Amino acid sequence: MSALAYDGTAMLGRQLRRVRNNPGLLILTQVMPISMLLFFGYVFGSALAVPGEEYRRFLVPGLLVATASGGIMTGMFQAAGDTHRGVMDRFRTLPMSRAAVPLGQALADVLVTAAGTVPFLLVGLAVGWRIEGGALAAAGAFGLLLLFRFACVWIGVFLGLLTRNEEAAGQLGGATFLLPLLSSAYIPTEGLPGWLRTVAEWNPISAVATALRDLFGNAPVPEGAAWPVSHPVAGSLLWCAVLLAVFVPLAVRTYAAGAK
Repeated sequence: MSALAYDGTAMLGRQLRRVRNNPGLLILTQVMPISMLLFFGYVFGSALAVPGEEYRRFLVPGLLVATASGGIMTGMFQAAGDTHRGVMDRFRTLPMSRAAVPLGQALADVLVTAAGTVPFLLVGLAVGWRIEGGALAAAGAFGLLLLFRFACVWIGVFLGLLTRNEEAAGQLGGATFLLPLLSSAYIPTEGLPGWLRTVAEWNPISAVATALRDLFGNAPVPEGAAWPVSHPVAGSLLWCAVLLAVFVPLAVRTYAAGAK
């Protein structure tokens, strides 16, 4: 465990230096969700049943979670790029814990996400979003958000190690844009057709988005929804536990196995 902590910290430092040398990633994590907030909040908000400022209060937590789910794409691109350039092969020759490399990448991504969230929240406050629950509940919401991002990065790391090149990762990464669309990140699920509502409410993004809205005090938990959405905090924690239990071992084993 001490070896994993030491090696993981070293890999965390490496990933943070990559961000410092290539700040475009940090800028992108700030600009994209802000642009979507302004576009969806002022264009879609005028056409929905929850218009204007009320919709923007609903949208901010959803966009936070949609951005967190983007950890699948960033984790996939970085792992695939390092594999394609032979960086992973060089790491495997070093006497370090096999879990250290993916762990360092996942932790660095969470820190970058936390930093990129600050400007987004400031814009959210400017357009009418507020934390209407207690401070402890809000802290829990942010912790849950970062835990979900952490789980999503592990999914991406596994897929990136599996695809082994950036071109394949790019093609697969395009499909991840559909995940927030099939959830309650942008719109309530009550008006969706029965089968589509079921799919959306069992999407982990819906559970986490509903949990954030509940913890921030922005919107009540919908009635008659699927279990993960009716019990959003418990459902979110369960989804994160399942994703981590599945994809952490898969990513570590795939990294340790290397190219066959």
